[in-house]
Amino acid sequence: MLDALTVAISVTALALAAWCGYAAYRDQPTKDWHFIGMAVVTVLALVQLVVGIVRLAGGDEPAQGTTIFVAYLIGALATVPSAGVLSLAERTRWGSATVAAGAVLLAVLEVRLYDIWGG
Repeated sequence: MLDALTVAISVTALALAAWCGYAAYRDQPTKDWHFIGMAVVTVLALVQLVVGIVRLAGGDEPAQGTTIFVAYLIGALATVPSAGVLSLAERTRWGSATVAAGAVLLAVLEVRLYDIWGG
């Protein structure tokens, strides 16, 4: 896959995690700016999903199997929006902590995607 895209998603996800973690530390819920950050990370994950499917359609094969690769791509796309929805339900500092945890999880999923592809 595209190494630069994987690194970009990981870095932006970790930046979002630090930002929301700081908000949780300051006892603040998620705010509109946090949701803009979540949208940026989600758009990058969506681009990665499209690129991954195009590469698969072009004949490229992941080292550890197509099914697990596609499942991880879909999971990576769903992680941050799911955490965002949960943060709307929990309008305390724990909502921000949930988004921070989801963003860290996305960064870990990116490392695993890189490994699945054969990096």
